[in-house]
Amino acid sequence: MRDFLLGSVLALSLLAQSPSFAGVPVSAAVFDFEWIDTSLEGASGAVRQDEQDRLRRLGERLRQELEASGRFKIIDIAPVAEEARHANLQACGGCDAGMARTLGAKLAITGMVQKVSNLILNINIYTRDAETGRVLATASADMRGNTEESWFRTLDWLVRNRVLAQETSK
Repeated sequence: MRDFLLGSVLALSLLAQSPSFAGVPVSAAVFDFEWIDTSLEGASGAVRQDEQDRLRRLGERLRQELEASGRFKIIDIAPVAEEARHANLQACGGCDAGMARTLGAKLAITGMVQKVSNLILNINIYTRDAETGRVLATASADMRGNTEESWFRTLDWLVRNRVLAQETSK
């Protein structure tokens, strides 16, 4: 528990030193969300186009919401998008930070949607320092229902109550 508390204090102090605290937006490479389907449906190898479409739009919406906040300057990930698509950004040892650094971004922001069933899903957002690869913040929320409304309401809630709230915490 002590290590967790020290890590949280360190992450918040690093965020407090971020340029966005001085009113200057911090540059961020926001990667597309990744998909983990541990549901019975996913075990059968089924791929649903509606879920893949929502997954793509989730990343677009996250970029728009962060840019609109005025706290982030979103860096175009097109030069590394293909490389990112072929990497498991949650298990590549910080390759997302390296890609963000290559793009000139200060932060790498990745996300993941996990489907347990059509009733239970989870969205996670991770923010990393592009220079060090250190995880600065995580945000996670469970959602009920595999619908467009549930996905986007959950993302909006995470951005408003976790991602942007973490940045202003002291």
